[in-house]
Amino acid sequence: MEEDTVKRIGIIGVGEIGRAIVTGLHHGGGASPEVFLSPRGARMAAELSERYEGVEVCADNQEVVDRSELVILAVRRQDWHGALAGVRVGGDRIVVNVMAGVGNDDLRRTLGTNAPLVRAIPLPTIRERRSVTVVHPSHPGVDSFFARMGGALPVADEAAFNVLSALTGTLTTHYAYLATLASWAADHGIAPDDADRYVRGLFQGVGRSLGDETRSLDRLAADHETPNGNNERIRTTWFDPANVEALTKALDDLLADLA
Repeated sequence: MEEDTVKRIGIIGVGEIGRAIVTGLHHGGGASPEVFLSPRGARMAAELSERYEGVEVCADNQEVVDRSELVILAVRRQDWHGALAGVRVGGDRIVVNVMAGVGNDDLRRTLGTNAPLVRAIPLPTIRERRSVTVVHPSHPGVDSFFARMGGALPVADEAAFNVLSALTGTLTTHYAYLATLASWAADHGIAPDDADRYVRGLFQGVGRSLGDETRSLDRLAADHETPNGNNERIRTTWFDPANVEALTKALDDLLADLA
C-alpha cells in the first residue's frame, strides 16, 4: 500500500506520541487522512478532535481498528495487554507498533492476526515533521507514511532496532544536562531567566549545525574546538574515559533489557 492511498489512520493510546503524530499529520496544512482515536486518554483525544477537522474519537478500540487502514498502537507498556485484549485485527490492516519494549511476536500472539506488524520509534519532533523514525521490518506503506512525517529509517533486524531504541533513552538526560548548566550559571549570579535563555540559544545553534551532514559528528566537535581552549578543557576533564565508560555501560544495560 502506498502512503498516499492511506486515507484512514487509527491511533490506540492517545498520549504524547499519539498527539505528536496527529499534530504532524496536520503540520503545514494540506490534505490529511481521516484519523480515528481511541477513547483512552479521553481528554487529549477530545482536544485533538476539536482542534483538527477529520479527527474523531471512537467508542472503543475495536471501532478504531474497524474504521482504519493503518493502526498505530501507542499504549503504555504496562497497559497494552489489557487495552488490546479481545481486539480483532483483520489481515487487510497494517499495524504499527510504537510501544517501547513490546516485540512483534508477543503482539501477534495477543492479537491473533496475520496482518503486517511493523515496529517504529517516532520521536516527539514528528509533530513538526522533523523526526527520523526507525522502522522494522520495512513495509512500503509504513516507510512512506513516516517519510512524509520527517523521514523513515528501516533497519534490517530487531537487534539493530533495539540499539536505536536504546539511544532514545538519552533524550531527557540531554535536557537535564542543559538544566544543570543553567542552574550553575544562576548559582554564580546570573538571573535564572537569562541563564535559561542563553543555554537554549547556545544549544539551538548546535542543533542547526547537526543539519550539516557533510561533516561527521567527530568533525563537528573538532571544528568547535581549539587546542588548549575552553571546549577542549571541559571535554577532557569532565567527559573523560570514566564518564564515557559509565554512559556506555548504562546504554548496554538498557539494551539488555530491551532485547
